[in-house]
Parts: sequence; C-alpha cells; structure tokens
Amino acid sequence: MRRLFDDELADLDADFTEMGMLVSEVIQQSVDSFTNRDAVAAQHIIDTDHEINQREIALEKKTFEMIALYQPVTTDLREIVTILKAVSELERAGDHARNIAHATIKFGSKQKIPVLEELIDQMGQLGTQMIKDVLAAYVNKDEHEARKLADIDRKLDQLNHQVRADSYQQMRQDPVFETGASIYLNVAQDLSRIGDYVTNVCEWIVYLKSGQIIELNPANQDSTD
Repeated sequence: MRRLFDDELADLDADFTEMGMLVSEVIQQSVDSFTNRDAVAAQHIIDTDHEINQREIALEKKTFEMIALYQPVTTDLREIVTILKAVSELERAGDHARNIAHATIKFGSKQKIPVLEELIDQMGQLGTQMIKDVLAAYVNKDEHEARKLADIDRKLDQLNHQVRADSYQQMRQDPVFETGASIYLNVAQDLSRIGDYVTNVCEWIVYLKSGQIIELNPANQDSTD
C-alpha cells in the first residue's frame, strides 16, 4: 500500500509541476503578446485557457481521491494539501494571463508609451521568473527560497505603483490617452496579482515543511482579483 501511495504521490507532484510550467509559459506569452500587440497570439491564449482549468480540476480530484483512499497523515497529508491549495493559486494566476491577452486585443493600435512598456516588460519578467522559482522551491521543498520570493512580490508591487503614477502623469499631459492608460493600469494590476498568488503558493511550501500557516506578505492579503 505504501509503495502505491508513493507512486501516486510522485505522479501528483509531476502533474503539479507540469501545470506550473504551463502557467509560466502562458504568463510569458501573454506579456509578449501585449508588448508586441499580437492579437492573434492573445486570442490563442484566450482560446486555450480552459486547458489550465482542466488541469486544476484533475489535480483537485486526484488529491481528494488520495486522501479518501490512503488517509495520509503528517508530512504526506501536508504535501497533498499543499498541492490542493497551490493548484488553485496557479489557476488564478493563469486567469490574469488571460486578462492580459484580452487587454492586448482591446489596446489595438493605440499609442504605446515607452516608459510604461518598459515597466510592463519588467513586471512580466519578474512574474514569469517567480512562477519558475516557486516550482523549483516546491520540488526541492526549499522553505528558505519560498520565503525569499515574497521580496520579489514587493518589487512587483513597487513597479505596479510606478505604472500607476506614470499613467496618471501621462493622462494629465494628454487627456486623449485616458483609455490607453486604463489598459496599462489593468495589465500592471494583473501582473501584480500574479505575484500575490505566487506568494500564496510560497506560504503553502512553508506549511509543507513546518506545518505552520503564515503570511509572507500581509500587505497583499486581500481577496481582490
């Protein structure tokens, strides 16, 4: 029975990591589509968003089945619960990538603002790297690395605030820019929320190692999507 459980847990880990890699790729693609104003790529992201949702549902189902069948305790139970919670956070991060794709299409041929483009690009790179790093932290059961990622989330928040300040300044200079500014603001907010969800995954990694539920970045513990 123990060997069967270990095999299924290994499969669960692999499926979770694969889902995380997919989310990372989609986030990068969404930022690229926005930066390049590639409406075709953006529409592809929207059309295939259901793939992430399906993976979440399958992983949740598997975790429930394993808990019911094997009734795991201590570390084994914490690992399954961590995956159960983390897949929901990853799916939400994927939803924000879809939002960015919608923003790409909405932006159309409006004027690009170089300083805002640079900030969005920085945020996209940080968000994508955070997903990769949190997956590595999970695979390695690295609580220290998980805690460090909360600092990266703060950098995303700072960039988000900078996008807001620069957008408002641009609107004061050119009222026609208001629609474009609102799109930049939404994209920056989506990227900031992705960082929040990664931080939530980090908290579950800490729980996996210590059994303690903590808040790594209390300032971001709102439920606004």
